[in-house]
Amino acid sequence: MDDYLRSDAPVVEALDRAWDRSRLSVRTRLSRVRARGFLLVQCAVSAGVAWWLATDVVGHPSPFFAPIVAVICLGMSYGQRLRRVFEVAVGVAVGVFTADVFVHLAGSGPWQIAAVVLVSMALATLLDGGPVVVTQSAVQGIVIAALVASPGQALNRWTDALLGGAVALVAATVVPQAPLRRPRVAAAEAVRKIGELLRRAAASARDGDVEGAAEVLASARGTESLLRELSSAADEGLSVLTSSPFKRQHAAGVRKMVDLVEPLDRAMRSTRVLVRRVTIAVGRGEALPPGYEDLLLELAGATDVIARALSENASPEIGRTALLAVAADTATVPRTESLATETVLAQIRSTVVDLLQVTGLDVDQAVAAVPRERPRDA
Repeated sequence: MDDYLRSDAPVVEALDRAWDRSRLSVRTRLSRVRARGFLLVQCAVSAGVAWWLATDVVGHPSPFFAPIVAVICLGMSYGQRLRRVFEVAVGVAVGVFTADVFVHLAGSGPWQIAAVVLVSMALATLLDGGPVVVTQSAVQGIVIAALVASPGQALNRWTDALLGGAVALVAATVVPQAPLRRPRVAAAEAVRKIGELLRRAAASARDGDVEGAAEVLASARGTESLLRELSSAADEGLSVLTSSPFKRQHAAGVRKMVDLVEPLDRAMRSTRVLVRRVTIAVGRGEALPPGYEDLLLELAGATDVIARALSENASPEIGRTALLAVAADTATVPRTESLATETVLAQIRSTVVDLLQVTGLDVDQAVAAVPRERPRDA
């Protein structure tokens, strides 16, 4: 029986891992739905309002283009929203107008569709439209040319398209607080990741754990997604400030987070290099000199202070004192003749410089704040 259970152990472990991944996937997807909840509701409400305006106010019997255009214009992100609404609305209006007039005069068929696409794209290009405008004009022209307008309703769908675009334009100015908080949340998460990597690197160096060091390095190489998330959040926050007149009071806070993108990107890259240097030292069986592990842990503690400040809507400058203490300590640790361990120390100092810039110092001030290195011990 024991042999039987042991033979099945790999299968059971594989099933357990698959179950864990499935649960994680479900949580991730539900989290994505919650994060997009406002956008989903906004698109749904805008579609309903556009239909109501076209039917009850304007009096069109079946204004399917109004809700379609409203949803297409709003999309599922806040980035460049007003520009997207304007471009899509113009493209749809050009395509629908061209096709409605053409079908009214010449009917529908293969050559009519080809002519509508040509004329629509040409008009959109003459209006100096970008790729979105030109493409939407062609697509909507095809839809209209394929769905022949009823007699006496040649321009109804063009009016519906304008109504849908107008509703989307108004809806785009209504934005919740979430996209304005997102850059700060993303920045705090990136800083917390730096602290996690430093602690794991210190542990692998202390234990001489080659496999553990390799795992930390693999985790460090996967941080690009955090940086992309931060950059995306910053762009989205700026777009919200541009599109919503009701959020201008948050401009200063959002722009401070935007200014953090570049120094945080450098700090994360420096951390990856530092983890790689630790991995090389551990892989060669070289123990880090006394104090190096403490430097890594102190640096991780300083990042915790910065991350907490960011998550609590405070200034990352709060973490500067702890970073300056780490900078001072880099000049007191023992030096060695080993290139592998010397590069670890050099990279710790480089990471401190990058993190000091996250706290608000410029590059010259950050470099000056790190004391000169002591000569190697004789």
